[in-house]
Amino acid sequence: MPLPRGRRPGPTVRARVTEVRGDRTITHEDRLVTEEPLELRLQAPGLPGTRLGITMRTPGNDFELAAGWTVHEGISPPDGIIGVRYCTDVDLLPEQEFNVVTVELAAPPLRLPSAHVASSACGVCGGDSVRDVLADRPPSLRGTTSLSVAVVHRLAASLRDAQEAFSRTGGLHAAGLFETDGTRVVVREDVGRHNAVDKVVGARVLAAEGIPPVLVLSGRVGFELVQKAVVCGIEAIVAVGAPSSLAVELAQQAGLLLVGFSRDERFVTYAGRERLGV
Repeated sequence: MPLPRGRRPGPTVRARVTEVRGDRTITHEDRLVTEEPLELRLQAPGLPGTRLGITMRTPGNDFELAAGWTVHEGISPPDGIIGVRYCTDVDLLPEQEFNVVTVELAAPPLRLPSAHVASSACGVCGGDSVRDVLADRPPSLRGTTSLSVAVVHRLAASLRDAQEAFSRTGGLHAAGLFETDGTRVVVREDVGRHNAVDKVVGARVLAAEGIPPVLVLSGRVGFELVQKAVVCGIEAIVAVGAPSSLAVELAQQAGLLLVGFSRDERFVTYAGRERLGV
């Protein structure tokens, strides 16, 4: 479900979803939080058009995001930023127009991120991000994993039962790998949702065991979490929270089953509906 191209992206996008409540199934329109990459570039005396990096964000207040990031990274003091603007390259594609910003400094930067890449061309958009991930997709990802509604209803509770540190602190995310029959294989917790996913996959890698096909998450689903699933061949994601627009787009194109808001005998299917039998 790609964002409409050729216009400025907003904070939300429409999507058709299938919602399951107990034994009732409803198809309706819903709203997803927009997720798009933002390419950050720097212009300073002696340093024209330097690419600093890419961050995923919800469009809106992009100049403020770029300015704050520049200060927080130690690139410039607050009073060193003299302007922020969208990239105006004449060969810019419509989908790139509002996904690239340049921060202009009055003096040379105090430092540059170690991974910065010098570039004279703009080239980031949601579609590019999805294509890059799909190009690295393992051949085993065929989009054939199926889950029953009954299993989906059980997964979030099973994950929660294994969240020992969360039970004591209330401050951790969790990720779990499950078999298609709902068998819990491994669960890991971390303050970072991305770290939790890395940990469960890493546990199976270090044990030299296969990676189960179902990933269950305690929170929302961003693009990078779907990206991690695609790269290691996971075919279904069930989450307690909502997915972003770019997460749904990647799941649809990669053939993943993507379920959100899975709790209290309810869930919403955003991709792979045909593999739930609903």
